Amino acid sequence: MSKAKEAILLVEDDSNDVLLVQRAFRLAKFDRPIKIVSDGEEAISYLLRKPPYEDNELYPLPVLILLDLKLPRRSGLEVLEWLRQQPELKRLLVVVFTASQESPDVKKAYDLGVNSYLVKPVLFEDLVVLMNNLGTYWLELNENPEIFNGWNS
Repeated sequence: MSKAKEAILLVEDDSNDVLLVQRAFRLAKFDRPIKIVSDGEEAISYLLRKPPYEDNELYPLPVLILLDLKLPRRSGLEVLEWLRQQPELKRLLVVVFTASQESPDVKKAYDLGVNSYLVKPVLFEDLVVLMNNLGTYWLELNENPEIFNGWNS
């Protein structure tokens, strides 16, 4: 799979944050499709390829998941815990991207196997810098683990 086709899954329930992240990635010049789900149950449905997410062309396996913690239906921590228990998906890169700086949230996320924990910046300019750094590190420099190949079959 070429890097230009690798998708980012943004799990975010705040439509304003979705727009800001999309704009920041564009300004950071990372040309990856961003797939968006708005709650924890939708994230799991996407990863399990349940309807309406069964089309691999429209909904490819993400190379990176940006996961908010405070989500309806199932929290980000619950999604992360579920994901790390899935043998086929447990190596997916997950970056918590949240407003919470609470120590228990940070500790719990790392205990559950998150790859990185980032706090949403207040200023948009800082968000662009953060998305640029995140994209450069996780999408360009990092050696990604092999993910279950049967997902795309």
